[in-house]
This record gives sequence, structure tokens and C-alpha cells, in this order.
Amino acid sequence: MNSSFVDSVDSSSKRYDTKIYRRSTRTVMVGDISIGSDHPVRVQSMINEDTLDIDGAVAGIRRLHEVGCEIVRLTVPSLAHAKAVGEIRKKLIATYARVPLVADVHHNGMKIALEVAKHVDKVRINPGLFVFEQPDPLRKEFSADEINSISNRIIERFKPLVALLKEQDKALRIGVNHGSLAERMLFSYGDTPLGMVESAMEFVRICDSLDFHNIVISMKASRAPVMLAAYRLMADRMDKEGFNYPLHLGVTEAGDGDYGRIKSTAGIATLLSEGLGDTIRVSLTEAPEKEIPVCYSILQAVGLRKTMVEYISCPSCGRTLFNLEEVVQKVRGATQHLTGLDIAVMGCIVNGPGEMADADYGYVGKGPGVIALYRGREEIKKVPEDQGVEALVDLIKEDGRWIEPHKK
Repeated sequence: MNSSFVDSVDSSSKRYDTKIYRRSTRTVMVGDISIGSDHPVRVQSMINEDTLDIDGAVAGIRRLHEVGCEIVRLTVPSLAHAKAVGEIRKKLIATYARVPLVADVHHNGMKIALEVAKHVDKVRINPGLFVFEQPDPLRKEFSADEINSISNRIIERFKPLVALLKEQDKALRIGVNHGSLAERMLFSYGDTPLGMVESAMEFVRICDSLDFHNIVISMKASRAPVMLAAYRLMADRMDKEGFNYPLHLGVTEAGDGDYGRIKSTAGIATLLSEGLGDTIRVSLTEAPEKEIPVCYSILQAVGLRKTMVEYISCPSCGRTLFNLEEVVQKVRGATQHLTGLDIAVMGCIVNGPGEMADADYGYVGKGPGVIALYRGREEIKKVPEDQGVEALVDLIKEDGRWIEPHKK
């Protein structure tokens, strides 16, 4: 074997390691949920009810929380909405639970942010809209004096919010969106990931100067390649400047259906696999609670959280000894309420035992009308095909790994 090849393998062994080495980030608390590299990657979403509809907002938050959403965001476009959040928080605590809440604040929202910060666990601001000015289509450039003036206004407006969050030990998300960069950033850096990074870093440095560090950063774009570049560049920039703030991952405005899920996965899973990301949101044009299973599926697929059964099944071929698609659905139907198991359903004995070697349990076609059940690599018993699913459940029960499904 070529010795230079051996040396290159030895010197870069992590490239061949299946473990994900997460970027080291500080812990930021959002209510009682901890975000950072010492903790599981957290799942969050956003209700789509009008925040002025207190009963509707409470119901929306509760629906999300009940399906596994750990942090819930709601929009706060006015002072009246900010005050309504206080009533929402009270009603949640009185009728359900203390759910970690995030307020989304946009255009010139300082009064709104200062009010809503009293009632939530984290405030999200958009740097591109924080000091919002109507774009001038005739403008050709920004002078140094204009840039300094805008920067000073940002500091002046931002400091009271930072002081309040610091005093109350609450968190801030600096949430940059590719589609809403400030005009001066567009002039200086173009519509680019670099412009997104510079927009975020301006606010990061202000927070640092005020000794405030309960910060989470997001760099969202509606196109996965832009999002990927922005997060990678942001992580590099923070590491170089000594900032270890957690990253909130998401492909914004991903759409709906299969493509929305694939698009979100392409961005989020790629970065998670590279060790970037401490909390995620999948943004679908669907009911918010439909986002949560996608989040957990992404996390399970890359090996970062195990919250459901992992099903391993072959694509079927001419050797398959039973209706594989039908049997997979039967096995799923009987076991999907379990947590943390790997169950393999394989159509024949040729590749089955090898391909499912890491599974906890295996259901393999042994011959016409006969199923072999495995515990790990060991064949336990052969049963008639029509008894296969029942026998699998019995085997899981024998091992003490069965729980009864929750009755609705």
C-alpha cells in the first residue's frame, strides 16, 4: 500500500469517524431549556395565530409543546401584541405549563422589545430591520459619516434592551435573514453570506462591549447553499474573534410537502453533520406542529438525538420473500410508540443479517412463508409469516423493552 496514503488516513482520522464533533459553544438558557454544545440540539417552532388572540395563541403554543416542541416563538408586531404576551404567559402557567417563549420583534421595535422582554424568555431581533429606513433607489453610496451615524443610532437603541435582558438573565437571538439585509450592508458587501455575517457581527460586538453573552445566532436564507455558506462563515468568524455563541439553524420559507422537508434537511442536516448547530427550526408552509416530526427525524438521522424507533429496511428486489412495504407498515404500526430501538425488516437472508447487524431486532424473510427473528446478530426463532409481527412484539416484551402505547 502507498505509504503516503496510509499517512494521510492516519493524520485525518476524524474524516473517517462516524461521530459528530460539535463546535464548542457556551450554554444559553431559554426558560428551563439549555442551548449549547453540552446539551441536546433543541427543537423549536413558531405559532401562526395572531398574538392578540390570547386563547388562540395559548392553544397553538400548547399544541406545539405537546408534540415535542421545546421552545415556542410568537410574533410581536405592536405594543398591544407585546402586552398580550403577558396575558398569554399567565394563562399558559395557569392552565397548562411554563413553556419557554421567544418574542419575534422587527421594524423599529425598541418599545415593543422592552415591553415584551418582561414576559418571555428570549427576544429575537433582526439586525437588518432593527433601525429600519426606507431604501432610497437613487442612492449610489453611503458616506463614512452616514455609516457612523447609523451605527451610533443602533447602539443607542439597542443598549436599553441589552441592559434589560442582562438584568433579567434572559436571552437574545440575533436573527439575520438573507432577504432583509440593511441597505448599507447591501452597498458594502452585496447580497451575500458575507453581508449576513457582517450584519450579525455588528450586534455581537455591541453585546460583547456591554458584557452580555446570552446570545444565539441565526443566519437564515430561503436557499440552502446561501444558508450553508452563511453559517459556516459565521462560525469561522466567531471562532477567530473568540466568540462561542450557539447557532440556531434553519432554511427559512422552505415551502411545503416533500420539497419543503427535503430543502430543510439539505441545509440543517449538512451543518449538523459538520458539528454546527445547537437548536433547529424547520419552516414549513403547513400547520406548525407538522414541523416537529421533521426536526426530530433530522436529528435522529444524523445521530444527534434518539426520540423514536429507527427502522432499517431494504428497498426490495426479486429475492424478497414477502410484501416488504406492507410488512414494514405493520411493524411500524405495532412499535412506533417505542423510543430508542433500531428494528430491521429485511426481505431475504442474503443481505439481511449483514445489513442489519447494528439493529436491536431483526425481522427477516427466511423462506417462503417463514420469518426469522433476530436479537442483534443472533437468530432467536423462526415463525410463520402471519405470526411475525406478534412474535416480534413478544420478543421485545421478553427483553423488558416494551411499553404499552398511550391511549388517546
